[in-house]
Amino acid sequence: MNNIFEKPFWYQAESRRLEFKEAFPRGDRIAKTVIAFANGAGGKLVFGVKDNPRQVIGIPDEELFMLEEKISNHLFDLCSPTIIPEIYIQAAEGKNLLVAEIFPGPQKPYFLKSKGKRDGTYIRVGSSTRKASLEMLEELERQKRKISFDSTIIYEPCDIENALKDFIHVFQEKSGLKMDHEHLKNCGLIICERDTQYPSAAAVLLFHSPVKQRLFPYAKIECARFKGDDTRMFLDQATIDGPIFSSSDLCMDFIKRNISLSSVIKDVYRQDTWEYPLAAVREAVNNAIVHRDYSIMGSDIKVAIFDNKLEITSPGPLPDTMPIENLGSGRSEIRNRVLAPIFKQIKLIESWGTGIQRMQKEVSQYSGIDLEFKETAYAFQVRFIKKEAIVSGQSQGRVEAESGQGQDSAGGQSEPAQIWQANDLTQLSQNIINLLNTGPMSKSEVAGALGLANVTGHLNRNFKLLLQKGIIQYTIPDKPQSRLQKYNLVDKKPAKKR
Repeated sequence: MNNIFEKPFWYQAESRRLEFKEAFPRGDRIAKTVIAFANGAGGKLVFGVKDNPRQVIGIPDEELFMLEEKISNHLFDLCSPTIIPEIYIQAAEGKNLLVAEIFPGPQKPYFLKSKGKRDGTYIRVGSSTRKASLEMLEELERQKRKISFDSTIIYEPCDIENALKDFIHVFQEKSGLKMDHEHLKNCGLIICERDTQYPSAAAVLLFHSPVKQRLFPYAKIECARFKGDDTRMFLDQATIDGPIFSSSDLCMDFIKRNISLSSVIKDVYRQDTWEYPLAAVREAVNNAIVHRDYSIMGSDIKVAIFDNKLEITSPGPLPDTMPIENLGSGRSEIRNRVLAPIFKQIKLIESWGTGIQRMQKEVSQYSGIDLEFKETAYAFQVRFIKKEAIVSGQSQGRVEAESGQGQDSAGGQSEPAQIWQANDLTQLSQNIINLLNTGPMSKSEVAGALGLANVTGHLNRNFKLLLQKGIIQYTIPDKPQSRLQKYNLVDKKPAKKR
């Protein structure tokens, strides 16, 4: 797995926790950056480094202590509550840098005194400093009070138990525990206030009712399969916006529909291998659902499949006390304190702090796949990337790669395995093959299974390509335009019983 932290920090990219300054700038820019660090995961503000192009300039010895005092006075005068940085000298390439290290603050939100809390609060989004929105201000206040968003009360009188009936059924089935009214209150799904019962945010996210779509329209997963390695052309897409406890299986169904499955006959056994390690992908999807920041109303989870990678992006950065380099260490930080224990009981997550380790273990068994974690903008992303040998040689994978002649279970010779070299096929063609492998289907049936609204020109072209290559055939060959026309695989034979 890539490790960006092998470089000295003065040659790392600017990020959520790192910013460079060649010298002390005019105005309040330093205060804004420091406020953003204190409101987030902390960070280092490094003086004496030119950012673009990256160059260590250094701070003259006679200016170091003067600059240190200037930074301290600047922050004391402009920031509220008081922010006390740790300032030290760092040697780099024979020169001196001055580093102001800021730690996550306990008195959030921090803001500019001159602008007040509403207009002077800043957060870090990627490598930039931005004014905090009202919803982010509320989240910072919750962090100060150590309250998770999913535990907050939603003032929406409704039939809570009826809206949760599907979840209750799944919970009891998978956990073996009874979920009655008292249990719903104890685990934080029902909150009583002035003799009235209200759902928590966690409860609404588990609702199977229009209330969830109305109050949390972005608590969904947008899935897409793109042609090539960019987002210009969709091959397939789906929106999963039901209760979040059922989202994982639906998302995995979409992923399996849009990645290749290789099948190889070895001796008497058939070995199937997915294009990506499904156990690791499922773990990443589950983590995105359980740990995303549901207080961010304008973003949803995104699953994007390209020819050369699979990306899962979850709104909200890593928790402030969890640097990205500590992922996989076994340490766990829980953002959603009501949902996480519930999802553990229904086995959507297994044990605290082991999810990244399981992903790394599964990916290590796939020699052609690399695993990468990124904080991108105000989100966290898991990327399964095909290594160069895979991208250049077999970026599309194989739909069927059965080579040689095996033996059936009775000891006789099996039918010669057909070899389909799929490198020159589009992913859509491979999806068509996968569907027809289950039996004859019409174009409209295939379109429906792929989530398309109708039979598109792109789908027609892929059917024509597969017919020309002799991979599929008509079920009514003498009437190609018949309204009853279907397609099946050439020489498709039923599997022999073992």
